[in-house]
Amino acid sequence: MTVTSPLGQVATTSRTTHVLEIVKNAILNGRLAPGQALVESELASQLGVSKTPVREALKTLEGTGLVVIRPYTGATVRVFSDDDAVAIYDMRLLLEPEAVRRSIEAGADLDEAAGALERARAAGDGSGRSIANREFHRALYRHSGNPLLLQTLDGLRDQIALISAGSWARHASWEQEAGEHDRILAAAREGDAEGTARLVREHIGDFARRHIAAPPARGGSA
Repeated sequence: MTVTSPLGQVATTSRTTHVLEIVKNAILNGRLAPGQALVESELASQLGVSKTPVREALKTLEGTGLVVIRPYTGATVRVFSDDDAVAIYDMRLLLEPEAVRRSIEAGADLDEAAGALERARAAGDGSGRSIANREFHRALYRHSGNPLLLQTLDGLRDQIALISAGSWARHASWEQEAGEHDRILAAAREGDAEGTARLVREHIGDFARRHIAAPPARGGSA
């Protein structure tokens, strides 16, 4: 059984998990805008649940960096400053290319990556495209062999997605990024770990230069 709400459908089981996914997707697709207040009682009413799963979901989203919770003022959708975006992309630029290099050397599941690109091409909205693109990147780095590296990159994924969604709303460049993804996958299929890492580094750096202030150059990034 499901309950229909203005933000989506909530299953009557595992309410916290479903509330979490609905609110997260609403943030990533722009239904809940940066800076917007997230009032527990209003969300609970819209989603047809009690305030408890809403409160737990918001705490989880605070941990992922999508929501800010302040005493006495409540929760809001996070607003990323230019400095925030630069710091996040700098961290990504430092870590992801090396994780991809190690993962390709270890035999990453490229069918999984290819499937993600197909889903990105077929996506009907920015949220679906963003999710598929994140799955593509994760498929390339997830076999790096370093659990802490994987955990750190996974921790950045939602924040990167929110920055990307805002950037695409101002300048729709996903077709260019899709072409870059195709070239990255082709290099990975050839088993060229160094070349794949280089293309990933250029891909991340070029996006940052197009959409935010460029992060500091590291490790030969373009």
